[in-house]
Amino acid sequence: MRASRLIVLLLLLLALPPAGCLSLRREPPRPGSTELGAKEIVLPAQLLDNILVVEAKWDKYGPYHFLVDTGSAVTLVTPELAQRYLAADQPLPDAPRVEVQSSDGRTTVLSATLLRRIELGRARFNNVPAYVYDCSQLTEKMGIRIDGVLGFPLFRSIHLTLDYPRRRVVLRSPELAGPPPGGATLSFNNSSKTPIIPIRLGDRTFSALVDSGRDEALSLNPLGLAPKFASGPTEGPTIATVAGDRTEQVGRLADTLFLGDTPVPRPVVEVTDDLSALGGGILKYFTITFDQGHDKVTFLREGAEPIAIPGLRSTGISFRKYPAYWRVVGIIPGSPADGAEVEPGDLVARINGEPVSKWGVSRYEQLTATADSVTFTFLLGTRESDKRLRVADLVP
Repeated sequence: MRASRLIVLLLLLLALPPAGCLSLRREPPRPGSTELGAKEIVLPAQLLDNILVVEAKWDKYGPYHFLVDTGSAVTLVTPELAQRYLAADQPLPDAPRVEVQSSDGRTTVLSATLLRRIELGRARFNNVPAYVYDCSQLTEKMGIRIDGVLGFPLFRSIHLTLDYPRRRVVLRSPELAGPPPGGATLSFNNSSKTPIIPIRLGDRTFSALVDSGRDEALSLNPLGLAPKFASGPTEGPTIATVAGDRTEQVGRLADTLFLGDTPVPRPVVEVTDDLSALGGGILKYFTITFDQGHDKVTFLREGAEPIAIPGLRSTGISFRKYPAYWRVVGIIPGSPADGAEVEPGDLVARINGEPVSKWGVSRYEQLTATADSVTFTFLLGTRESDKRLRVADLVP
């Protein structure tokens, strides 16, 4: 399973305009008023698959868990949260219903809503424009209940700091001093209020979205860059998108990426036709502060050593995760699974003897990162069959 793409591809509906519908990145809705109970509010966070998740409890139904996604131009909330906090006395945001196709071919319609409030510690966001979305797949991926995705516009009137090393999110009043000392401050390079910044690959500069909702290191559009690869690109995992399943192309670059003055030698990338994006696989080494009032983002890192991005290892099976089983959705050619009589549609009930319900995506990825082999228990009608597959380097 390539969990590093699940969140991104669930949220592609925020970037890809379906036929006859609005592109949600084009005109992001503006949030309502923001009230800070202190000039600086520190929110503890979990780092799950390189993505920061904050917990909030302001009523008897909490705690609530939210992903912080700087790559998203809208906020998503579950139907339950939308119903509970519907701002019935306020007009709905001027946003259409959006129709998208899920990876299993079903049509999903997202409805615009307006929440009376979202509270994060002593920070209160009033009259929050949002879209209603079933976050069950995010919940399965993360291993905890996910109640929503907080988009970048929610934080427009305050400073947002994603402190990955300390596992926390900090909300600060703009009245406080400017960017943290010692960091590299870059300007946003766009007109849609999303953090698109210039970064350098070798001697070439290109634009990339700072996307905390992705957990891979770098998604790279090679158009105009002609990047050199030390390994690959090669066919990678099959991933689920709102437009259906598709196969990734992955590889390791031969050049050094520079984020400010920080070198990232020979990063592992996923090749894309979309906008290039920096994900949590790189962001997790930094404390990142966003100042939307001045269209600035500051990257601060302790230490000056280069960032080493580990390779990708896999048995060659791509899964879609369900509570009782994992379904095979793709086989990587030339991988240990190729030719092992594993086919798309096969169901896995146990991994190394344990039910798949005990395997979160993070735990599974840790296993494939270190293990020499993995034993899968496949369901064949009412029978079970074990297959032990070697774990190989997909991208060294």
